[in-house]
Amino acid sequence: MTATMPVMVIEINSETVLGAPSPSSSVIVLRDGPAGLEVLLLRRHSRSAVLGNAHVFPGGKLDAADEQALALACDQPIEQLPSTLNEPDLAPATALGLYVAALRETFEECDLLLGSPAQGEALQQALDRLHAAQPLLDTFEALGLPLPTRALQPWSRWITPKVPSVTNKRFDTRFFVAKAPVGQIAAHDNHEATETLWIRPAEALQRYWNHDMDLAPPQIMTLSQLARFEQADDALASARQRAPALIEPEPFDHDGQRVICYPGDPRHSRPEPIWQGPTRLTYRNKRFEPEGGLAALLPAGT
Repeated sequence: MTATMPVMVIEINSETVLGAPSPSSSVIVLRDGPAGLEVLLLRRHSRSAVLGNAHVFPGGKLDAADEQALALACDQPIEQLPSTLNEPDLAPATALGLYVAALRETFEECDLLLGSPAQGEALQQALDRLHAAQPLLDTFEALGLPLPTRALQPWSRWITPKVPSVTNKRFDTRFFVAKAPVGQIAAHDNHEATETLWIRPAEALQRYWNHDMDLAPPQIMTLSQLARFEQADDALASARQRAPALIEPEPFDHDGQRVICYPGDPRHSRPEPIWQGPTRLTYRNKRFEPEGGLAALLPAGT
């Protein structure tokens, strides 16, 4: 008998969430597999308050300690980080904190220390300190390692609307792309996540369409864009050549169904599209689906 896979339970929210969205970071970790580009997905624990059982990219909220990194050596001038994020008015300490949060969350959730800031014995010392619950910033300072912010390339910025669709919380999430460090093995913690999965973006979308994987709208749309790249370096080059897109979903209800539209959609306040593919997702069949089905999410000929 085949075991039934637990599913993400989505209860569509219609309440307005007061207050500013929480700053957070998420990392799209990439590597080249036998068939080309692969992305790292973590399956959230079924008891998670947000997106339980869904496959997501590692990430989490900005901690106050993440913004205390100004005194540490960095591998690039911190004054340029706000512009790199396409947020020139952002305080440099906050911008650096978002990079630190991305590095910290990636290690905490999947055991990867991005950027390979050390090699050999120094790298092992860093990993040993972090496995012993030494704070990330203290570890870099003790070992004299610069913060490897260049390992992270800004990809997009998603701001949850005031009426979120899949949660009653709001986030202001900066998504980064990064290459998996050579010689390190991704592993979940069995606390926040219960599965670590390397998978081709098109395969992940196929599994989602077959009801074999739960994905939230940001993951659906991001995987759709990643499916257009053959190698990890292609995606990283694309990110370096453009400013990270600002994505502010605008939801509305139509015939009793929740619809989330994105820039370029006739119902969105921004008429110019920011990606190839669908500009809206509709809640049906207990998940969000694009108009045109799976084919709309994949490159032509896939």
